[in-house]
Amino acid sequence: MVRGVIIVLTIGMCVVAVGCKREPSAPEKSEVAGADEQAATRTNRVDVPDTVRRNLGITFAKAEVRSVAQTIRVPGRFELLPDGRREYRTMLGGQVEVMVKQFQPVEAGTLLFRLDSPPWHDLQLKLAEAEAQIREGTKRVEMIAPMREAHERHHAAIEHTVALLTARAERLEKGQAEGSVSAEEFGLVQTSLAQARSDLAEVLEKETELAVRAVEATSQLDAARERFDLLLNSASTVLGIDKARLQAPAASEPDAPPLWRTRRRVEVVAGAPGFVEAIHVTNGGWAAETNLVLTTVQPHQIRFHARAMQSDLGRLRDGLTARIAPPMAGSIALQDAMEGTLTVGLGGDSDQRTIDLYLTPTRLSAWARPGVSAHLEVIVEGGSPDLAIPLSAVIQDGLSKILFRRDPKNPDKVIRIADADLGVDDGRWVVVKSGLMEGDEVVLDGVYQLMVATSGSIQKGGHFHADGSFHEGND
Repeated sequence: MVRGVIIVLTIGMCVVAVGCKREPSAPEKSEVAGADEQAATRTNRVDVPDTVRRNLGITFAKAEVRSVAQTIRVPGRFELLPDGRREYRTMLGGQVEVMVKQFQPVEAGTLLFRLDSPPWHDLQLKLAEAEAQIREGTKRVEMIAPMREAHERHHAAIEHTVALLTARAERLEKGQAEGSVSAEEFGLVQTSLAQARSDLAEVLEKETELAVRAVEATSQLDAARERFDLLLNSASTVLGIDKARLQAPAASEPDAPPLWRTRRRVEVVAGAPGFVEAIHVTNGGWAAETNLVLTTVQPHQIRFHARAMQSDLGRLRDGLTARIAPPMAGSIALQDAMEGTLTVGLGGDSDQRTIDLYLTPTRLSAWARPGVSAHLEVIVEGGSPDLAIPLSAVIQDGLSKILFRRDPKNPDKVIRIADADLGVDDGRWVVVKSGLMEGDEVVLDGVYQLMVATSGSIQKGGHFHADGSFHEGND
């Protein structure tokens, strides 16, 4: 606005800026002829060299083919996708040592915080106890096999003795009947046979007990292994390390203990690349189980969330082409838009009478960040596209609507187009029925300064000085 005032004052000054010809107080006859020649070369072109464009902040926008009449524009903002944010919590209670700073970029595997946790040490103790039970159970199971072999040999020996004594008792019984064997001798053999048969029964009973002990030892070993495996699963979840690595040696030495035994503190690492969004605990403070320590975000994992009126539901559907337009009157180029496919939300707001719209752009611009507001432009079906320019490139001068077209033959000149032939607009773009071609550039920023400088004097042509002041005529 200050520049515009300066330009107006400059135009109204009687003394023209340095470098322009001073008009004489009384024109001579030769100058009258020159005035007639100048009238014959009147132009609507204005010189805007690079220095002037920088000083006045002049920017250009291209005319493009758009479906202006078939576009629904609704406000919205960018938001993170559901998997764009990660939370890192304490699996166990303990003292937290934060290893990163807020807004710090992290890669997958970056150490985020350490946790000195007494429950972790208890878990290590349970793992050690389960490991000892596995070793004890393994030894007991290993001892069963030789014990069975010994019992089997003892069993076979007793059975052999029983068989011998049975045969001898049968012979003595025949001899006793014939009178060649005394009753005393036959009784001794009968007593020995009975004792042998009693020993055989005891052996069979011990073999049954041994089989039961084998089942018990095997069951206890299986239970110890299952308990160790479950405890190892818990340790894997707490540390974020797979079970195979936890059971691997912690060092390269042959007798090195497993990793789970040597890990004194719980270390939590990043599961995916991103940025540290917030730290929720004081460094060195005590955190309870499942307390939130920090969150990370992936800024590129975003979508655009807008709300349209429920009255437009008849024209909206999944799969329509849509684009995200940057906010107006900012430093972002108007045509730096992002395109994608529309997704209509599953529900709406009955109080506001709106429906949710979502779009995940196929390409992200640098200005797309969570929380940034913009507009969603949905191209509905029907109608045909038209040539359009940004509505802010058109300005009112009295009763006329004017715009400035960049000279295709000389980029340091602009052409003032008065009474522009315009059509329908959607509040951001306006249809141009004639006077422009696709790809032509029009002045966007700085159009007001150009209008003020050329208003009422454009028939004489003119040019800007490097300081932004305007001078009529081409001299």
